[in-house]
Amino acid sequence: MDVSSFGGPGPQRGVGVVAPFDFALDRELWRWTPDDVSLHVTRTPYVPVEVGLDLARLISEHATLRNAVSTLTEVTPEAVAYACASGSFVGGVPGEHAMCEVMSGAGSVPAVTTSGALLEALAELDVRRLALVTPYTVSVTRALEEYVAQAGVAVTGRAYMGLTRQIWKVTYREVADMARRAAVRGRSGAADALFLSCTNLPTYDVIPQLEAELRLPVISANQVTMWAALRRLGTRAVGPYQALIDTSARSGTVRPEGREPPEVRGVRGAVDAQGVPGAQGVSGGPDEKQQEGWT
Repeated sequence: MDVSSFGGPGPQRGVGVVAPFDFALDRELWRWTPDDVSLHVTRTPYVPVEVGLDLARLISEHATLRNAVSTLTEVTPEAVAYACASGSFVGGVPGEHAMCEVMSGAGSVPAVTTSGALLEALAELDVRRLALVTPYTVSVTRALEEYVAQAGVAVTGRAYMGLTRQIWKVTYREVADMARRAAVRGRSGAADALFLSCTNLPTYDVIPQLEAELRLPVISANQVTMWAALRRLGTRAVGPYQALIDTSARSGTVRPEGREPPEVRGVRGAVDAQGVPGAQGVSGGPDEKQQEGWT
């Protein structure tokens, strides 16, 4: 077939993505992206630090953000997104706002971060009580809980894994098992939604399954990042039957009063549906201990 008469590919709009150096799920971001939008991904410089609060601070320094966004200006994205949850909640809500200002200034385009996108999504879904699933250590998980609390959102339950490396190797089965545990009703009642944190945690295919099973909206770090970034372009993320993306899916995710999701026993990692997670909840030792064997 002679394609020379077609005039070339159709016009593409662009979203610039700044990801941590260890980000391994580029393809997952693309799955939420419509065909007429391209993602231009750049990474922060490598630092020899395991996943934790120190790394979160290092990869979100303002100089790092300016340099990363500057590398994207030649391809003229219409918006830039910082694709890291911990890096954008480690400084609290004021720190996240400052990150957006730095990125917007460097690229002269709207900017969003994963944690800022999370708060947008919670507002969109009218969420006041949230269940958390994280691959993090207890200290990073607690920082996330403090971040959403600053926005007036209470955490009803949480499950965490204590990982400090290779988070992208976590399986869907492990994610689903933790989600079921975190969603169990705590002292403060049932959650309005469930958040799967960390952009290196695979979530795309598990979201519709969990929403159908748990009967509440399930949102993830990569999902909210792309949803919010594409909103800046005036377009929509794509995805199969997900409450955040498809408003027609929301009516089916409201849990009937008094109905509890099934509890799955035997999941490795820590879970606490009623109190703040502590060191005693992490399988294998102190709260900052690296949990190998999960992957």
